[in-house]
Amino acid sequence: MSAVTMEATTILPILKKKLAFLSGGKDRRSGLILNIPLSSDQTSMEELSATLDYLLSIPSEKCKARGFTVIVDGRKSQWNTVKTVVLMLQNVIPPEVSLVCVVKPDEFWDKKVTHFCFWKEKDRLGFEVILVSANKLTRYIEPCQLTDDFGGSLDYDHSDWLNKRLVFEKFTKESTSLLDELSIINDADKSSSMDKDKSADCALLPSFDPETVLQTGHELLSELQQRRFNGSEGGGGGQGGPAWCPMEEELLAQPQVMKLLDSLREQYTRYQELCRQRNKRTQLDEIHAKVMQVVTWLQGPGSELLKTQQTIGDSIRSAQALQQKHEEIESQHSEWFAVYVELNQQIAALLSTGEEEEVAELKALQQQLSDVCYRQAAQLESRQNVLQAAQGFHSTTQELSQQLDGLLGMLCADVAPADGAAIQQNLKLLEEKLQTVEAGLTSLRQKGALLLEQMCSQPSWPLEETESPTTEQQDGVQHIQSVMEDMQLRKQRCEDMVDVRRLKMLQMVQLFKCEEDALQAVEWLSELLDALLKTHVRLGDDSQETRTMLDKHRKFVDVAQSTYDYGRQLLQATVVLCQSLRCTTRSSGDTLPRLNRVWKQFSVSAEERQQRLELALNFHTAAERVLQQERVEAESLDEVDSLGKTLLDRLTMPVIFPDGSEQFFGNPTDTAAAAEGVRERLLLVEERRLQLQEARLHNDGDEREEEVLNGQDARLDVIGEELSEKEDQDEEEEDVGQQEEDLERATQDC
Repeated sequence: MSAVTMEATTILPILKKKLAFLSGGKDRRSGLILNIPLSSDQTSMEELSATLDYLLSIPSEKCKARGFTVIVDGRKSQWNTVKTVVLMLQNVIPPEVSLVCVVKPDEFWDKKVTHFCFWKEKDRLGFEVILVSANKLTRYIEPCQLTDDFGGSLDYDHSDWLNKRLVFEKFTKESTSLLDELSIINDADKSSSMDKDKSADCALLPSFDPETVLQTGHELLSELQQRRFNGSEGGGGGQGGPAWCPMEEELLAQPQVMKLLDSLREQYTRYQELCRQRNKRTQLDEIHAKVMQVVTWLQGPGSELLKTQQTIGDSIRSAQALQQKHEEIESQHSEWFAVYVELNQQIAALLSTGEEEEVAELKALQQQLSDVCYRQAAQLESRQNVLQAAQGFHSTTQELSQQLDGLLGMLCADVAPADGAAIQQNLKLLEEKLQTVEAGLTSLRQKGALLLEQMCSQPSWPLEETESPTTEQQDGVQHIQSVMEDMQLRKQRCEDMVDVRRLKMLQMVQLFKCEEDALQAVEWLSELLDALLKTHVRLGDDSQETRTMLDKHRKFVDVAQSTYDYGRQLLQATVVLCQSLRCTTRSSGDTLPRLNRVWKQFSVSAEERQQRLELALNFHTAAERVLQQERVEAESLDEVDSLGKTLLDRLTMPVIFPDGSEQFFGNPTDTAAAAEGVRERLLLVEERRLQLQEARLHNDGDEREEEVLNGQDARLDVIGEELSEKEDQDEEEEDVGQQEEDLERATQDC
């Protein structure tokens, strides 16, 4: 490859402008294609000339001999600029240019071209110039050798090409310089004697890192072998044209890189061997000195630091301070342990390659170093275990103390819950806190026992007689035992207070329960009263049914009596509980007056209901006796008639409560139905009276027949009038009841 006289870094800003570029494409004569894309801006001829000088310095002489095809893209430029560029080419590369294709815009230069014809200037320029449209450029160059700017399929990335070109030039420069330095170092070592001075080591350092340069070269070679140098992936020849060859072979970049890599690996291998030999000469002395340095520090200052740390602290804060101090000591030891690990590895490496006399010394140093380091590490681990156990003990102590304080605060606070559920919640919370305290005390005992065990099992120091526990250790043991005893006493006191508070809260739960049940008794009694007034209206169709209803009524009253007695007992219990709890501000409120008021209303209503049932029973019994007997006295008939009228009058009367309010049984329809049954029975009795009178008329003679018949007709007329009046009254009452229900419904809606 011809020497490159110009580097890309010197004109990098100009190259980035892409004033010209070698796309890697070739014409039909295998000549390279040089692209000059002119823009609408004014193109600097000096920068274009520098770009062309650099690009034309890259190909080999053999490649240049095949000539260049220059494509001047003037579609975005002025005619004067295009003409200037074409004329400039004769001064830059007249021998190499065989064809210049000027890509013109459609119908823009037609008039101006007539003033200057390049074909007439061919002899003066030294190359052929043609004006061609972009779509007709394929007449001279295959589409696969043209970039997509001209409708071709050749890929070209100018930034990628420029980056790879910079890498190639950098590698060439660095590898050449590195080869010279390594050659000098290796040759100087052969002629010089063994020198252990540090100046010799300094001379072994080249200017560049060989590993980095080698890696760069391998990456560059991989790019070249994959046909990606110069921004092209390669391709076959055009239609009827010669096969296309990768530009890398034309530039001879790949062989040069391979040659540089081979030479560099050879010199670097010699350099590495030289460094290994020099290091081995000084490594033994350094290892011995470092081993003695580590042993001296661990047995001296390191051991003294640990011996001064024996306390466990009296709180979590003091234990953390001791832990921080121990970490500082561990940090100092870690530096020496790191040296130990490094020395151990170095000794192991030397044992596998060392001479026989060196192996014995190295093994002795290794054993001495390991013994001292392991003993010191055991002391550090033991102290760390003690401090961790101490922190756990103090932390649990602090948590338990806070839990006891919280429990005590809860016990000292007044209990003023709103209802039984709140009391149950407080009681549950109290039990949970007590269980937490119990668990905390158990954990404290376990951690205290672990701490005592760790303190008593610390390894002894070498070359020292067994000594009794130090004052610091004795103080620590006494502190641990004192803390556990104090926590046990505090926990016992809290348990006693919890028992008292639990009893009080259970009594309060019972108090709220009694009050709730008393209110429920009032509700039940109110529901019984409501059922009595609204549904207990019928009086029975005969004596048997009325007697059954009377028995059910008595049982109904017994249920109400039991409910009332139950409510009274509950209210009495609340009074007793309030006195026991000294709860002077609580009382049953209006529960007792409500209970008494509802009970009085129920008693009045039940008494009225019972009197009506008893009256109905007497009426039905008398009526049935009159209807069943063959001979009936007039007084019995009059008695039935009187009982029936009294019962009908009683049905129309309301129940008057102690507070003066009134309430009717059921609705007017139910009352009318009950009255209708009584009237029907009265009609039957009256018919029985007529039958008896007819019998007497036959016995007394015809003279009284007319009188009896007249009396019978008059009596039937009276009964008919009474029934008509009663029906009118019932209809009026039904209308009034309906109006009251409508009024009540409207009130509820409001």
